[in-house]
Amino acid sequence: MYKHIAKVALLSAALMSGHALAVTGGGATLPAALYKGSANSILPASFSYAGVGSGAGKVAFLSNNAAPFGTTGTVHFTGSDSILTASEISQYQSAFNASYGPLIQLPSVGTAIAVSYKKSGISNLNLTSSQLCRALSGEAPTWGLLLGTADTTPIRVIYRNNASGTSEILTRHLNSVCPVKFSTNSLFTAARQPSGSTVPSNWVGVSSDRDVLPTINQVDGSIGYSGPDGVLVSDNTVVARLNGVLPTLINVALGLSSVAPPASASQAANPANWSPVVANPVNGYKMVAYSNLIIGQCYRDANVANEIRAFLTTHYSNPGNNAAVVAHKLLVMPLSWKNAVTANFITNTTGNNLDINNPAVCNGIGRPL
Repeated sequence: MYKHIAKVALLSAALMSGHALAVTGGGATLPAALYKGSANSILPASFSYAGVGSGAGKVAFLSNNAAPFGTTGTVHFTGSDSILTASEISQYQSAFNASYGPLIQLPSVGTAIAVSYKKSGISNLNLTSSQLCRALSGEAPTWGLLLGTADTTPIRVIYRNNASGTSEILTRHLNSVCPVKFSTNSLFTAARQPSGSTVPSNWVGVSSDRDVLPTINQVDGSIGYSGPDGVLVSDNTVVARLNGVLPTLINVALGLSSVAPPASASQAANPANWSPVVANPVNGYKMVAYSNLIIGQCYRDANVANEIRAFLTTHYSNPGNNAAVVAHKLLVMPLSWKNAVTANFITNTTGNNLDINNPAVCNGIGRPL
């Protein structure tokens, strides 16, 4: 009898576990701790989130292949600091629009790319964008050559070695100020110009934002870049100022203040318009962007659609998840953006028919069960 009870208990736990992870997702590591795994994470218990990087996350969602997330079945959403390209949107529309319905790209939080460092004798590092270009391109291989001193300490760069939205945001800014040295690319080694440039032997590639700071702290003379979560963004002894500015929330807000949500129905229908690019803002911190959520409009599983809708309703309400977002040093979306997302994709008060599982759009189609 006890064996039978144990089997029933295990079966019940398995069924509960299966239900608890009904919504499959993953992607960017920059906001991963906000989404899942922390005491104040914001994704519901029914959502999974595998931090594998923006590039792998986009591939998983756009091909509906859950293998990069270490599982099987339908990919319901992804988090990405790398914006959808025109080519990615076009290819998805050709391959899946008729059967899955449109895709949706939503700005979730604002973020900065922090430049952390460890260098004995320096406790107030302030780099210009041009100096950052010289350090990360390898043009200045020592701290003395970078700062105009006699210091021969090698610059040890810690970079993302996979397709990363963090690298994309970084290189987008560097490309705007030193295009000869950097293109915009989610793969740091591909962004360095000329194409195929050899990475110096003392540089170290890591696969996640959370690995950057510990790797910097291992060796004096190191510098690297990551999102702000887990970084002392207001402490100039460990985070560099860029053009005199630290990556604090107020400076992120200033950097993103020039962009507004889509204003017309045609603009709103284009996923590209929901994550505008700010490569070199006039005000505030220079390396800022939105971290995005990429979802489908149509889901064959009504339960999944309802759970995603419920999460978005909370996230884009006010205060919603504001406290958790700020605790992870990320920027809460302005109310104008929250209202625009809600009106277009949740309540359809705009009448644009962009909302999840809209019956006029999703009749008989959707991401698979």
